[in-house]
Amino acid sequence: MKVSLKWAQYYSNVDLGQIGKDKLVEKIGAQLGEVENVEDLGKKYQGIVLAKVISCQKHSDADKLSVCMLDDGGKVANVERSEQGYVQVVCGAPNVKEGQMVAWIPPGVTVPNTAGKEPFVLEARDIRGQKSNGMIASAHELAFSDDHTGILVVDIENATPGMAFTEAYALDDYIIEIENKMFTHRPDCFGILGVARELAGIQGRAFKSPDWYLQGQTTGQAQTSQNEALEVKVADQKLVPRFMAVAMSDIKVGPSPGWLQSYLTRVGAKPINNIVDLTNYFMLLSGQPLHAYDADKLKTVGKQQGLSLETRLSHKGEKITLLGGKVQELQDDSTILITSHDVPVGIGGVMGGAETEVDEHTQNIVLECATFDMFNIRRTAMQYGLFTDAVTRFTKGQSPLQNDRVLAKIISDVQRLAGGKMASDVKDVHTELLAQSTVTVTAQFINDRLGEKLSGEEMAKLLTNVEFEVQVNGEELTVKAPFWRTDIEIPEDVVEEVGRLYGYDHLPLELPKRSIKPTEHNPMLQLKDTIREVLSSAGANEVLTYSFVHGDLLDKVGQKRENAYELSNALSPDLQYYRLSLIPSLLDKVHANVKQGYNQFALFEMNPVHAKDFIDKDNGLPKEDHRLALIFAAEDKTAKEAYGNAPYYQAKQYLTELLAALGIHQLNFMSATGHEPQAGISQAAIAPFEKKRSAIVKTTEGTFIAELGEFRTSVRKNLKLPQFVAGFELDLMQLLNLQERESPYVALPRFPKVEQDISLKVPAELAYEELFDFMQQNVQTPAKSAFWFAPLDIYQPQDNKTHKHITLRFTISSYERTLTSEEVNTLLDKAAAAAKEKFGAERI
Repeated sequence: MKVSLKWAQYYSNVDLGQIGKDKLVEKIGAQLGEVENVEDLGKKYQGIVLAKVISCQKHSDADKLSVCMLDDGGKVANVERSEQGYVQVVCGAPNVKEGQMVAWIPPGVTVPNTAGKEPFVLEARDIRGQKSNGMIASAHELAFSDDHTGILVVDIENATPGMAFTEAYALDDYIIEIENKMFTHRPDCFGILGVARELAGIQGRAFKSPDWYLQGQTTGQAQTSQNEALEVKVADQKLVPRFMAVAMSDIKVGPSPGWLQSYLTRVGAKPINNIVDLTNYFMLLSGQPLHAYDADKLKTVGKQQGLSLETRLSHKGEKITLLGGKVQELQDDSTILITSHDVPVGIGGVMGGAETEVDEHTQNIVLECATFDMFNIRRTAMQYGLFTDAVTRFTKGQSPLQNDRVLAKIISDVQRLAGGKMASDVKDVHTELLAQSTVTVTAQFINDRLGEKLSGEEMAKLLTNVEFEVQVNGEELTVKAPFWRTDIEIPEDVVEEVGRLYGYDHLPLELPKRSIKPTEHNPMLQLKDTIREVLSSAGANEVLTYSFVHGDLLDKVGQKRENAYELSNALSPDLQYYRLSLIPSLLDKVHANVKQGYNQFALFEMNPVHAKDFIDKDNGLPKEDHRLALIFAAEDKTAKEAYGNAPYYQAKQYLTELLAALGIHQLNFMSATGHEPQAGISQAAIAPFEKKRSAIVKTTEGTFIAELGEFRTSVRKNLKLPQFVAGFELDLMQLLNLQERESPYVALPRFPKVEQDISLKVPAELAYEELFDFMQQNVQTPAKSAFWFAPLDIYQPQDNKTHKHITLRFTISSYERTLTSEEVNTLLDKAAAAAKEKFGAERI
């Protein structure tokens, strides 16, 4: 947002620059918004003066040149003059005439439109035998506009020869550029008038808006006997809360006055003609965008005749040619269109159409001043890449209460500058306009949050300086926001206003008080730290992947898209859905790592997942299911050499080691073959696994812990996985509830351990896990001893379909004495006998 201090001063009743430019810029940065740049505009106009054309004669040696004698009041030194004190200048402009007041750039002065680039400094020189002392400047050379067809004729009242050009056009100005994001919640500050008010307020001065802005004018009568039948229709008043329009006739379109061009160009707008420039001027002044249509073109747009403006939503495939010639095809039915006889003539709140553009042939116009739904405008601008000055303002939530005031003022100025007359009554279609918001708050409430001791009267003064209405009743303040402040809704908004206007630099600098009592630990964070330590010590690598996945990944692992939340504003086409589990994201990284030469690795991730059927019953909102997932993968050659052909046990080793570190020892590993969960999020978790080679892990009490196992052939094929890959996924909240609160540490026995292997011949259909659990529970060890079984081998001859051999390693150590091999063998004999009775197992 570029702010001209001179422009702001023109509409201010107080001296905005009283404290000096540097101090003012400092206060803007501290109390209004971040200052990005300050430009001294007057520098590039130094040395230029006003001069009167005393005589203008055709050049004797050039048809298109004129020799002019200028009266500068004798202000410029070191320049050749005639006996009468006049200065000779050769000019090629076709519109130069005797008696005009012009802008003279003397020798030694830089042409303004070259300043900051490759400065062009004029000098006295001969042109076709006639001496020219500098030049008479055009609007282009003065950086007012692109018009270089003729000189700028000065139209300033009380202009006198020798007056500095900067004085005549108020160009001894500073342009302050303030970061737009600072004003996102302040629609009024996207206008010079709003910024002028704030500049007064932060200096503790009382601002008063111009009368035309404070006094609403909702109606107006046509000024001609031929009253135009202007018809205005609004299809959806939620999207277009207010739509005002008026027809004007007898318009004389031409270049704008120099002062108007100057104000536009100094804040970055491009002058076009007096009608368009006035709409831009009042948009930049008030923050309210306007648009002008050529009324005669508007009448004949459709097959019907007559002056009509309507608003409706677009139809998919409709096309409109916008200002500048861009043809925009509309992609859906959500864009607000301005139409005439149902033919699009503009995208509402974004840009007008080329078909009804005001040009040099225009004689009659329709002025539009409307308010549009800010969210719809933002969506349209993003969808089509149309970012205009109007979009910038409409997306901030402009107040519809200012439309009538701005329209009344521009009607007046069109009459003054373009000779127009109202050709129709003012049309005003609107919903019930919301009243100005009123907030009741106490001085104590404000002081408690600012750490100050301001009185109610002091707060009221700060607020009334920027035209709030405030009633003080003891400690209570009743604050009525002005109609342009659509952002004041709650007491905290008033706190912000008081703090900003008072100055945050005045607030007390006190360190906050805090207790030295130790902060309570977050159990979930502690659990995650423990998991990281255990798994990284075991050689696993933690990864962090996006919470969103492509729909194809869900399909590849067998999960249902319909149970996943789809993003309407995805970061990229590859991130369409919230993921239902973590395993697919980890599996998606396996192939890339194998290609990079990593022949074996374990990856794990801790993050939330979401599903449509995982909902908080109290408020109906989606819940986060915090998960931990791990996968272990090995390239085929490495797997064959180091691990054999059972990836399940490698993943199980990680899981059991982790659970043991958390104090969870008593586990049941049950085949997943019959596991058919009902909940969609649980179905998604088991979907990638091959159930015949997977297990459901529970505690001995039956509490579910994890899915563990190898993956389906189709998953391996779809994701180009090696044969040796397995993993597990578990619920972190469940783990948090199960982990031992006390330290799981148990001292090791001091006496030597004894190891013996036991090999059992069992039926082929007996699951290893079932035999392992049985042996663990039925070995009758002496008191005060530590023992465990570990898998050693599973062997089944190819020609034997009825039996297999399972070998376990038994380790035991006593806390009281050294055990003998005979004692240990007896323990295993008894356990083997129990296994024979239970399963028909034979010890070999």
